[in-house]
Amino acid sequence: MISISLSIVVNLLTLAVVNGFQNEIRRKVTGFSAPLFIQNENNADFYESDPIHSSKMIEDILSSIDDVQGFNRVAYKPGLIQAIGKRTDVIGLVFKGIDSAYNFTFLKEHLKEGKIPDYTKETSSSDILISARICMQLNLKLNDEVSAFFVKDSPISRTFNIVGIYDTGFEDYDEKLVICDIRVTQKLNDWGISGQLDLWDSLVNNKFVVSFSLQGNPSNLSYDWGKGLTQFRGQYLSTELTDTTLYLKLYETSSKYNTQLIDSHRINIRYLNTARTPEGSSGEPYKEILDEAGLHYRFYYPVSSEETRIYEVKITAGNGTSDDFISGYEIHTKDWYQMKETNKDITKPIKLIPTEHGEMVKVVSIFDLEQDLFNWLAFLDINVVIILVLMMLIGIINMGSALLVLIIIRSNFIGLMKAMGSSDGQLRRIFMIQAAYLVGSGMLIGNLVGLGIYWIQGYTGILKLNPEVYYLDKVPMELTFNTFLFLNAGSFAVCMLALLFPSALIARVNPVKTIKFN
Repeated sequence: MISISLSIVVNLLTLAVVNGFQNEIRRKVTGFSAPLFIQNENNADFYESDPIHSSKMIEDILSSIDDVQGFNRVAYKPGLIQAIGKRTDVIGLVFKGIDSAYNFTFLKEHLKEGKIPDYTKETSSSDILISARICMQLNLKLNDEVSAFFVKDSPISRTFNIVGIYDTGFEDYDEKLVICDIRVTQKLNDWGISGQLDLWDSLVNNKFVVSFSLQGNPSNLSYDWGKGLTQFRGQYLSTELTDTTLYLKLYETSSKYNTQLIDSHRINIRYLNTARTPEGSSGEPYKEILDEAGLHYRFYYPVSSEETRIYEVKITAGNGTSDDFISGYEIHTKDWYQMKETNKDITKPIKLIPTEHGEMVKVVSIFDLEQDLFNWLAFLDINVVIILVLMMLIGIINMGSALLVLIIIRSNFIGLMKAMGSSDGQLRRIFMIQAAYLVGSGMLIGNLVGLGIYWIQGYTGILKLNPEVYYLDKVPMELTFNTFLFLNAGSFAVCMLALLFPSALIARVNPVKTIKFN
């Protein structure tokens, strides 16, 4: 009975731990990303990649597939983060940009402090969701501000505010992902076309110059300064300037020769006064910046060694076209075990077929992105089989031994029953019933002990793990009713079938010899 109980306890906990471990890892990995991901065909790196346009064609295909539960637009940008006014440590991580339509269920489940950021406003938000692990390393707390540094054409910094702290216990992702507004990462990646107007601080042909600084692909662009389309990105202004406002509209000509407005900008120049030229002035125009972004400043133009004209300049930059670009689509499925079929259903209508923007895309599964992790999890199934077989063999051997002992010590009983007319089948049935009682009692005790440990761990999490090694901070256990039923029914059936052979020894008992011996 003890051996059967031990087998049941070990097998039950083995299945519970392995199932729990695999499912918990899967939930956390797909909670941070998704089972399937659509990205640019040329991409090899998941986080540092070429963008694709938001595509109605792709979204319509995803909406038509039954097993697709939902999809989200995301944009990634690697960067460095540092606490403001505290420690000087700098940590490298990835900013994951999401929008207001994102499914926040996973993040809400693991929210430790604060709230989920609100990205529904018209302007981009500087609120971020950060992990408790990063907070511990940088000595941060809720509502602290952090500086983030990014590499573009030239390095830039940006300040973010911590409004929420999450803790999943999955160190690989907790240490590298920060959740932010997708519009922030789209801008930081310099996707699409963007730029702003500016008043030069030097004269050209004795005139002021207002020019448009362009970032992105300049092909197929036209500029309208109010007098029709042109290819000029700047305008001359007289030095006898009074209050002036310039508007610039950007138009893009597509391959079908359709011209559409993609962005608009404005610069407002207001004359303030004329002041005395400071002593030691170089005689060249200069600026006094009034805001962080450099969109509001005073412009000083020395007319002579005695007089300087002062202007106030305000720039309204357009949104650009970065909002049209994303790293890709995260795709959530209804059934994890049907993911390969869902992958095929999505791949078939988009493989080698350009989107409406002429882009080639591909479908990548979480198995491709986390191949080493899932290969490791697959090895656990082999361990489960080995443990189940070994423990079953132990139970069979011990029960076989027990039945043989019962037959030997009851040989006199067998002889008497045979002498009274009992058949071998009747006697084998008696001993099998006795063996079934022993197996059933052992299984009952084993289930009580195993389920007790299972429930204790589920409610208290008393059995801890090192998250740096096992990705989780406590032993996960997950057991379905079907698994529980299959384990018990299978164990009972195997044990009883294995006992048929030793029970056949009853037929070899000679009633004359056993009665005579007694």
